[in-house]
Amino acid sequence: MNQRLLEKYNKDVAPKLNEKFSYKSVMQIPRLNKLVINVGVGKINKDQKLIEKIASDLEKIAGQKPVMVKAKKSIAGFKLREGTVVGVMVTLRRKRMYDFLDRLISIALPRSKDFSGIVLTSIDKNGNLNIGIKEQTIFPEISYESIKEIFSFQVNVSTTAKTREEGLELFKLIGIPLKV
Repeated sequence: MNQRLLEKYNKDVAPKLNEKFSYKSVMQIPRLNKLVINVGVGKINKDQKLIEKIASDLEKIAGQKPVMVKAKKSIAGFKLREGTVVGVMVTLRRKRMYDFLDRLISIALPRSKDFSGIVLTSIDKNGNLNIGIKEQTIFPEISYESIKEIFSFQVNVSTTAKTREEGLELFKLIGIPLKV
């Protein structure tokens, strides 16, 4: 696994954050906590083979087996029964998280159509980043020949930052392409 982003955080990002915000303890320095990739299956929740294909594509992208998310209660208006699969998700931590984020920044996002950076409103008041990705084909692990259905998914990067300003500075220093 490529540890370039983790080394960058330890050598460059953490000291710069400590210098800018002057923390009393090194444990106060914001760091990446976890990364969650989520796909909502929506109307295709009846097609089990398609859900399995989405899960296998997500496994190739994330490098970890995804979990099927099931409905907790029935909602007649949405034609939803309790126990029906409504999504597929993966939670990445530590080395896998840094590896995925490095591939997202350096390979996948530049390959996406009309990409000019991530808007600043994608960072919430607690310093977490939410990115919506329109299609899985921007990742090199997915071959065009094997695609049956194009799906979009959400990437949520959770941090230990306390404010939006700390999270914004953390993401800038890591190298996430933000639109200014």
